[in-house]
Amino acid sequence: MEVIYSGLLPTPEEVAQMAVDEDVDVVALSLLNGAHLTAFPRVKRALDRKGGRDILVVGGGIIPNEDKPKLLKLGITGLYGPGTSMEEIVGHVRERVRKERWSALSQK
Repeated sequence: MEVIYSGLLPTPEEVAQMAVDEDVDVVALSLLNGAHLTAFPRVKRALDRKGGRDILVVGGGIIPNEDKPKLLKLGITGLYGPGTSMEEIVGHVRERVRKERWSALSQK
C-alpha cells in the first residue's frame, strides 16, 4: 500500500478531494479532539459528493463506545483508540479493501 499524508488539519473537503484525485482505496482518519461525530461524517459526505462513494473510510482516536454505532452505521469502521497496534490497524484496512473494494471491482 501507498500512504498519502494530507498534512495537519485539512478540511473534510480537502481530504475528500485529495482522496478522489489520488484514486485511493481507503481514507484513514484519526482525531484526538472529540470531533469524530462531526468530522468523520463530513468527510464521508464530501467523498460521496465528489465521486468517491466507493472509497472506504476507517477512523480512530478518542471515540467513546456510545458513539461507535453511529459511525459504523455510516460505514466508517476501525474506530481504534490510542495504543492500538499498527498491525491491528493495517490488518483491518487490508481486510476491508480485500472484502469490499476488490470484490466490488470484480463485479463490474
